[in-house]
Formats: sequence, structure tokens, C-alpha cells
Amino acid sequence: MLPDRYTSLVGSRWPVQQSPMGSVSSPDLVAAVAEAGGVGSVTVMGMSPSYLTRLLDDITARTSGVVAVNFLTADVDPDLVALAASRVRLVDFFWSDPNESLIEIAHRAGAVVSWQVGSVPEARAAQDAGADAVIAQGSDAGGHVRGTSGLLNLLPGVLDAVHVPVLAAGGIGHPRALAAVLAAGASGARIGTAFIATNESGAHPLYKQAVVDAGLGGSAITDVFSNQCPLCATSARHRVLTGCIEAARAAVDEEVGEITFGSKSFPLLRGSPLSPSTTTTGDIAAMVMYASDAAADVTCVRPAAQVLSWLCDGADDLLRR
Repeated sequence: MLPDRYTSLVGSRWPVQQSPMGSVSSPDLVAAVAEAGGVGSVTVMGMSPSYLTRLLDDITARTSGVVAVNFLTADVDPDLVALAASRVRLVDFFWSDPNESLIEIAHRAGAVVSWQVGSVPEARAAQDAGADAVIAQGSDAGGHVRGTSGLLNLLPGVLDAVHVPVLAAGGIGHPRALAAVLAAGASGARIGTAFIATNESGAHPLYKQAVVDAGLGGSAITDVFSNQCPLCATSARHRVLTGCIEAARAAVDEEVGEITFGSKSFPLLRGSPLSPSTTTTGDIAAMVMYASDAAADVTCVRPAAQVLSWLCDGADDLLRR
């Protein structure tokens, strides 16, 4: 059987959290993963209380599964944390030092808390601050990378350092990779790249296809997409598909496209940290496409529920053997 410490904590069927991935984590994707038995995650950076309320009401109306709300950077509104924690099971933090007061706010509102870290000292700090679970992110993860160690080097140290459930994050996109981190002692995994090329994902179709087309070694850590990036002020390191690095460097115009939020459109500058969504137009190839080498395991665009069952049923079978 798959380990149950994390699933018992949050109430999910499977020990997999879909990574919060900005516009990629559409309400459709979050609800689909949650309804299929995983943890669906949404990032709330820059949202107003009224917008967040509508978003969470929409998602939770579609599923009885587990939903997580992710907060990025140290610039977090405590009232938003309380609002989110009153509506979902899990509140998640990343890209800031563990904060005891924010964790207490979430706990008082009824949620459990996870904190994604990139080092062993940070894992200890998260546990000491009151986090109910820790996510160990290796440098092989797609997106913004907190630490400098690969997952299989970082994970044993984190597991030895804390007693709360630990999720592994970084390049996990195959049942064998999931089984490997579970066998090593992780209570679950945080997985992003495998869910980009899904029917429900908010990624632009060309972004989804780029993930499908990427082979092993098709991602790299760069600082190319740091233009007006709030996360990059502390560390401009993000893992993306290598093709978009080359296209961004070759782009001539300062503006590479446009993205629409609601009824308003905004220019996308070369090197913007915003990945192309279904409402993006322009030179899509030159926009940031966050992904890890787990893209090599993605062979087609398919429903998120199929991705989740393939990963978890496959890992379960391997561990039973």
C-alpha cells in the first residue's frame, strides 16, 4: 500500500499534491486533481479577497476532494490566509522563511499547513514554526527553485531532520520515480510538470505541446525570465524548457505578446515570469515554459485524472512487488 501519513493528514486518497503553477493551475485542473483523489493546488498571488472567495467557491462547488491554497513570497496578507484556511483543507507556503504567525492564523481557521523548502535547516525551521508537513524541493524541480541540491541528495537529510510528513518535489513524473521517493521514506510527492500537458490545464496549447515534445535533458535552470519577477528579487533561478530560453534570447522586440485577465489585456515583456496561458497571444515560444526533466515522461495531452491514476496505481503496484 502507498504510505498514508500525508493522506491521513489532508484527507486525500492519493499521496500526490499537484504543484501550484500560476495560470497553469486553472480551476478546471485543481478541481479535476482533487476529484480524482489527489490534492489540487491553486496560487493566490495578487488576488483580492473577493476574487479569492469567488475562485474557491467555484472550485469547491465542483469537488468534494482536497484543495490547497498556495501563498508565495513573504508579502502575504494574513487576512487572505485566514480566508483561504476557512474554505480549504490545506494552506501551503513557498519562497519565504517559515513564519509561525502565518501558520497559527491558518491553524486557527481550521486548515493544516505545508511549507516547501530547499534545505535541511529550512525544513527544521518549518517544523519548528508549526508546519504540519514539509515539502522538500530539489533543484531538479521545474519552476522557481529554492535550493541547490538535487532531490535525492536533499530528501534523506530532510527525512532525518523532521518528524512531520515530508513530500518530495523535483522531476517526479513517472510511476517509478514516485515509487522511489516513497520507498526512500517520503510520505508523498508534489508534482507539477506531469499536469501541464493535461486537458484541464490552463497552459497555452503550444506550451502543452512543448512539454510533450521535450526529451530527457530538455530543461535547464536559468535567470532569463526575471523581468519584473517578484520571486527573483531574492533568487533569480528557475527551471524551464531549454527551447524557450533560446527563443527568448533570439527575440528582438521588447514586447513578445499580450495576456488577458478578465476584460483587461496587458503586454508581456521579453523575459516576463508569466507563462503563456489560454488567454495569451504573441510569440508563445519565447515566453517562459516552466518544467522539469519529468517532461520526458509526458507523451501526450490527456485528462488529469488519467495522469494521477497512472502515477499512483503504477507506484502502488511497484511497491507491492
